[in-house]
Amino acid sequence: MSSCAARLIGVTKRYASGPEIITVLDRLDLTVSAGESVAVTGPSGSGKTTLLNIIGGLEAPDSGSTVVAGIDLASLDEDRRAELRGRHVGFVFQFHYLLRDFTAEENVMLPAYMQGISRRRAAERARRLLAKVGLDDRRGHYPHQLSGGERQRVALARALINDPSILLADEPTGNLDPEHSLEVEDLIFAMSEDLGKSLIVASHDLRIADRADRHLVLRNGELEQT
Repeated sequence: MSSCAARLIGVTKRYASGPEIITVLDRLDLTVSAGESVAVTGPSGSGKTTLLNIIGGLEAPDSGSTVVAGIDLASLDEDRRAELRGRHVGFVFQFHYLLRDFTAEENVMLPAYMQGISRRRAAERARRLLAKVGLDDRRGHYPHQLSGGERQRVALARALINDPSILLADEPTGNLDPEHSLEVEDLIFAMSEDLGKSLIVASHDLRIADRADRHLVLRNGELEQT
């Protein structure tokens, strides 16, 4: 695998807001090395979520190149982009997006099952990851039976089930109280480091930014090193 987990070259993204065209990302360059953690902060509306969505192949830039795991996303059709996301990218969002009628274990194993892994192997992987995030005794619980911090830990385990090379976390503690925020924050950095994942986390929380190998500020469509 390439030592570069993700690379953006001259990426521009614009949105229409009524008659106005807003440039969210302006010829932006970014290289994230394998195993590196990068925090991106910036004002609300500065484009942090857009940046993560482009890296993860959920959105396409208007111009520029996005390379993930050595593959230029522009060279892929939507089916192959979805396949790349499933294999190489894990997502943790501000809201957990767990399926309410599935247990914690079933929520975690689902992405592996969808990638063609047998139900038995997917369940084994899910149990190992839930144990790593401290929820071995909660794997049979449904989302409504879990606290906010526990639901976010399930979401982290789900993001890692397919052994991705890069983990994208978008305001992962934004809906949590300070105690549970710290727990989830600790786990995201610990799991990324222990499993050798590249981590890009977008957050308003400067404490999270201080823990990353690199802290970048997104402002006026550009990334600035702190």
